[in-house]
Amino acid sequence: MKRITKPTDYVFQASWEVCNKVGGIYTVLSTQAKVLEGIYKDNLIYIGPDVRAHASGKSAKDANPLFTPDATIFAALARQLKKQGIPTRFGRWNVPGSPIVALVDYEPLREEKNRIYGEMWEDFGVDSLHAYGDYDDASLFAWQAGRMAVVAYRYFCKQQKQDLSAVFQAHEWMSAFGLLYVKKNEPKMATVFTTHATSIGRSITCNNKQLYAYFEGYNGDQMARELNMEAKHSVEKAAALQTDCMTTVSELTDRECCQFLGREADVILPNGFDGSFTYKGAQLQAVRKRARKAMLNTYNALNGDKLTDNTLIVATSGRNDFRCKGFDLFINALKRVQDSGDLKRDVLAVIAVPCWEKAPRQDVIERLALKPAIKLLDASAMEPLPNPFITHELYNFNEEPIVQTIFGSGLSFDKGQRLHLLFIPTYLDGNDGIIDLPYYDLLTGCDYCVYPSYYEPWGYTPLESIAFGVPCLTTNLSGFGQWVTGETGHQPLVSDGVAVISRDDNNYDQCVNEIATSITGMARLSHSDWQQFASAASALSKKAMWKDFIKHYIQAYTFANKK
Repeated sequence: MKRITKPTDYVFQASWEVCNKVGGIYTVLSTQAKVLEGIYKDNLIYIGPDVRAHASGKSAKDANPLFTPDATIFAALARQLKKQGIPTRFGRWNVPGSPIVALVDYEPLREEKNRIYGEMWEDFGVDSLHAYGDYDDASLFAWQAGRMAVVAYRYFCKQQKQDLSAVFQAHEWMSAFGLLYVKKNEPKMATVFTTHATSIGRSITCNNKQLYAYFEGYNGDQMARELNMEAKHSVEKAAALQTDCMTTVSELTDRECCQFLGREADVILPNGFDGSFTYKGAQLQAVRKRARKAMLNTYNALNGDKLTDNTLIVATSGRNDFRCKGFDLFINALKRVQDSGDLKRDVLAVIAVPCWEKAPRQDVIERLALKPAIKLLDASAMEPLPNPFITHELYNFNEEPIVQTIFGSGLSFDKGQRLHLLFIPTYLDGNDGIIDLPYYDLLTGCDYCVYPSYYEPWGYTPLESIAFGVPCLTTNLSGFGQWVTGETGHQPLVSDGVAVISRDDNNYDQCVNEIATSITGMARLSHSDWQQFASAASALSKKAMWKDFIKHYIQAYTFANKK
């Protein structure tokens, strides 16, 4: 990486997902940290919510495995913050780069909520009247994060006896209160607002409305009222209009910013990845072998089967945004593959999507206990278990959209089929009770991944897939898919490492057919052909590393400082 000139002395990045692994922004920041910390060292401070500060049954010190507290970091500043009603724990984020983190406790602000909301209404027109759900927690955290950054900035200026430059970057509406606080109370600090998805765009999609066919006809304020999103949209729009530098992650989402928020992005910040998270050489092969065994054994235990390592493993994954992620397309494509009768090889389709999980299935655990130490489990003499496709019990089994779609599709679970299904409805942290592998390990064991997104401002799942050498398919409705198209200069095929299919509001059936055809085609590949596709995937991923993409963040900080 070329030496980068720092456009600002200090960078504060605030997000609800700092040391709080709940969504895609966690991946953005945790994989970015090593490169940005290499530029700013300890002048880079991530600010996150101390969500476990009041955890019962264990001390806050031990409550967050992603955070290592260190009382020696900015000790005097921590005391000053505490005196001003901003309890803050400094430490290190347990990710490559180990950047400094400030976890702020926002609980002391509960009693001041109405005053804070009143102030935001008077100063910026933020309407919190219709707030519900996670709005209070996010907003109080963000307010506390803004306060913390302002106190810290003034502390550093006084300590170094000079005026310093600083940028406060707020990620998503959940950090917007912090940006607005900084804007009002410390105008010497520059601000950057980054929306990873507009609240209105996502809400339109999740409410089964056609986002693209009627895009130009949507008004952000009107849709906020219709979809009961006034509070979130209001603060998001205020931050977008007030910030020194408006940013988003793709041209796709920039179009939403113009339409719904009334401001286009000043800088596009594409999301990168970091090679420190991937496996290489012998370690890669060992992890791949272990992951494949875990998936194949689990399926065999469920279905009373004997799938071998010659099985093609095709997966989809992501958070449980059913329509956004295109899980319905994937499942219906599997049905077409099964009905086609064209498979000459077993295909195991894996859906790894966290749901309202109750517990690992005991009947599966008992069968898995029978597996030999080395060989794959041969359960062909056993009868299939009830619902022989799902690994965990769900609280809402009959209501879960993925389960409903699986049954509604007519997929057969009878022995003798070439197309098999394994649904893992739990968060893969290595301790789920069945697979017991982290998500990246499981991903390494796959041969092909399918992410047929309808709404995907960027799309980390396909980028993670190719970073681990697994070719995949995505759509032109993902920012990443558009980036791949730009990189290849043509309609990307799986031989490029990523296949990008065109999706809109009117070609659902065509997309299902294209996905089914791609899976059937992958099942026909020789091992050497698959290796070529895997190599192409890995090579393409190296063009999307943070060492190349961090320049866009530097550009945004430069732009903000000039403002």
